[in-house]
Amino acid sequence: MTGARRYTLRVRNATRDVVITMPKKGSLTAAQDFAQRHAAWIATRLHRLPVAVPFRAGAIIPVRGIEHEIIHRNELRGRVELIGGESGARKLIVCCDEGHLSRRIHDFLKKEARKDLASAVRKHTDSLGFSARRITVRDTTSRWGSCSATGALNFSWRLIMTPEHVLDYLAAHEVAHLVHMNHSDDFWAVTRKLAPQTERAEAWLHVHGASLHRFGVEPDQAVLVNVR
Repeated sequence: MTGARRYTLRVRNATRDVVITMPKKGSLTAAQDFAQRHAAWIATRLHRLPVAVPFRAGAIIPVRGIEHEIIHRNELRGRVELIGGESGARKLIVCCDEGHLSRRIHDFLKKEARKDLASAVRKHTDSLGFSARRITVRDTTSRWGSCSATGALNFSWRLIMTPEHVLDYLAAHEVAHLVHMNHSDDFWAVTRKLAPQTERAEAWLHVHGASLHRFGVEPDQAVLVNVR
C-alpha cells in the first residue's frame, strides 16, 4: 500500500507484469475486484508488449548490436562461441544439453557484459584519475546503470545486446557520477567529454531500449500481478 488516493493499474514492459496500486485503507479484495473490472484493458496492454524471444535454437538475438542466430549442438558440451558466417551472418554456438540451453546463454551474455563493461569503466576512470569500488551486473529493469555513494557501479547485463557506443556511453554515464552525484550541467559536461556520442546513444536507447527486455523470456510464462 502507498499514499495513493485511489486504485490504479499499469503494465510494465520490462518485467511483463501488472502492478496494482491501492490506497492506504484499501483491501486486497477490492484490488482484485478492480483488476477484474479492468481485465479487458489489462489484456489489451499485455497483447501490445513486444513479442517474447526465448533463448532457443533458431532464435535471433542481438549481441553487441549485431544479430546472431542461436545454434544448439549436443557435442563438445561446455562450449559457447560467437562466430561469423557466410554473407555476414553471425551465429551463437551453444554446446550443452537442450534443457540447459537458456541458462547457458544467459550466463554467457552476463559474462560478456561484465567483461565489456569492466573494460569501458576502466578506460573512463583512468582518464579521470578515479576508480570504481565495485562493478556488478544484474538484470535490472528500472534503469540501465547506477552509481552508489560509495562508488559501486551496477549495470544491466542486457547492455551486451546494444551497439558498442551505447554500452560505452552507459559506462561513461555512471563513471561521471563518481565526480558528480547528480544530473547537473557539470555532470553532463563530464559525460559528453568521456562519451562524445552521448546524444546518439540516448536516442538509440529511447527507440530500442525497452525491446531488449523481451529476449530470454518465455512467451508462455505466467503474468504476475503485484499489489502495492
